[in-house]
Amino acid sequence: MAKAMKIAIVDDELDMRQSISQWLSLSGYDTETFATAEDALKQIGADYPGIVVSDVRMPGMDGMAFLKRLMSQDSSLPVIIITGHGDVPMAVEAMRVGAFDFLEKPFKPEQMTELAKRATQKRRLVLDARALRRDLSGGTQIMDKLIGNSPAMERLREDILDIGQADGHVLIDGETGTGKTLAAHALHAVGARASRPFVLVQCGAHPDDELGIRLFDGDPDAGVLPLVEQARGGTLCLEDIEALSPTVQARLLTFVNDQGMPAETRVVGVSNLQEQGKTSEDMLRPDLFYRLAAMRITLPPLRQRGEDILQLFTRFTEQFAEEYGCDTPEVGAQEAAQLLQAPWPGNVRQLINASERAVLQNRRGSGTITSLLMAESETVEPVMTTEGKPLKEYVEAFERMLIDNTMRRHKGSIVAVMDELCLPRRTLNEKMAKYGLQRSEYL
Repeated sequence: MAKAMKIAIVDDELDMRQSISQWLSLSGYDTETFATAEDALKQIGADYPGIVVSDVRMPGMDGMAFLKRLMSQDSSLPVIIITGHGDVPMAVEAMRVGAFDFLEKPFKPEQMTELAKRATQKRRLVLDARALRRDLSGGTQIMDKLIGNSPAMERLREDILDIGQADGHVLIDGETGTGKTLAAHALHAVGARASRPFVLVQCGAHPDDELGIRLFDGDPDAGVLPLVEQARGGTLCLEDIEALSPTVQARLLTFVNDQGMPAETRVVGVSNLQEQGKTSEDMLRPDLFYRLAAMRITLPPLRQRGEDILQLFTRFTEQFAEEYGCDTPEVGAQEAAQLLQAPWPGNVRQLINASERAVLQNRRGSGTITSLLMAESETVEPVMTTEGKPLKEYVEAFERMLIDNTMRRHKGSIVAVMDELCLPRRTLNEKMAKYGLQRSEYL
C-alpha cells in the first residue's frame, strides 16, 4: 500500500492550523504544521513527499514570497493558497507564479479535502517519475558508460531517459566516434522493451540487394527469419541508415507505417552528421526522415564537452594501464590544457586510441602526452575548435582531475589525499563540493 502523502500547513493563526490539520488527518493524510514560512522552509526540500497549504497574509515572509521560494527549489510542488476576503487578485497572481489552486475563506472542509486529494495525486505521480528516472539513470550498466558531467552529456542522458519511455521511432545522429550506437543501446535498455530483442544492423556492411532480403525476407528454406521479425516487440537499430538505397528505404517506410501507433517494434536509425557534406535529412527520403526524426537525439562532439575530456582520458588510461599491467601516465597542468584544447575530430573513439598509446608510451618510458597530441594533429584533418577559454577554466579542470585521480587512487581516504596534495581538510572539502566530487563514489 502506498505511503500516505504529507501535507505541510503554514498559517500564523493557531486555530486555523489546528482545524485544517485535524480535518486532513481524519481524511487519512500525514500533516505537519508551521507558524511561519521560515520554519516551514527548514523542513520542505525539493523532493518533499507531499504538498503545502499556506495562508497568504503572514508576518515575516508572506505567502507570496513563500510560494516563490518553494517554486524556485521545486516547481512541481503543489501549493494550495488560502486567501481572505478581498485577496482574490493576489490569489490569481499566485496561480500565475505556480500555485496549484486557492481557497477563499471561509471554505468548507470538503473543499479542502477535494483539493488535497487532487494535489497529492499529482505529487505522487511526479515523485514516482523522479524515482524511476533515478533508478534508470543509475541502474543500467550501459547508462553508466555515458560518462561526463558537462551540460551536453547531462542533456543527452535526460533525452535518452525521456525518449526511452516513449514508443515512437528515433533518429540518432552526430559526428563519427561520438558514441551513437552506445546511445541506441542505452535507449533500448531504459525503456519498456529492455527485455525484448535488440537487433543491430550495419547497413553499410551489406550489398543493397542482400540487405533488403536480410531485413524483410529472410531465408525461409534455411529457417532464417527476416531481421524485422527477429526484432519484433523490441528495437531494430539501423546503423549507417543513410547507406540504405531508395528501394530499401521505401520498404522500411512501409514497415514503419504498417505498425501504426504505438509501434510494436521501435526503429532506431543511426546516422553520421555531415557525411560527405550532407546531413541525415539530405540522405533519407523526406517521409522516412520525418517519421524517424520526430524523436531525435544528437550526440555532442567531444570538443564541446569541456572537462569531460579529462575525465574520459583518465578513465581510459586507467583501464589500459590495468590491461597492460603498468602504471597510469601522469598528466601535468600543461598537458591537461592541451587535452582540453585539442580539436578531437575523431571524438571519443580518437580519445580512446590516444589513451591506449599514452599508456604504451609510459610503459616503454618514452614519449609524452604532448608529443602524442602533436603526432595526432599531423595525421588528422583540422577541425574548428570552440572559442578559447580563460586560463581559470583550464586550471579548474586540471584541479578537479587531480583531486579525482588522487581520491580514486587512495579509495576515498581523505587523510591520504590531504597528505599527497598538501591541502587542509577544509580546503579539500570546499574544492570537492565545488567540483561535485562525493567521497562515497571512491569507497
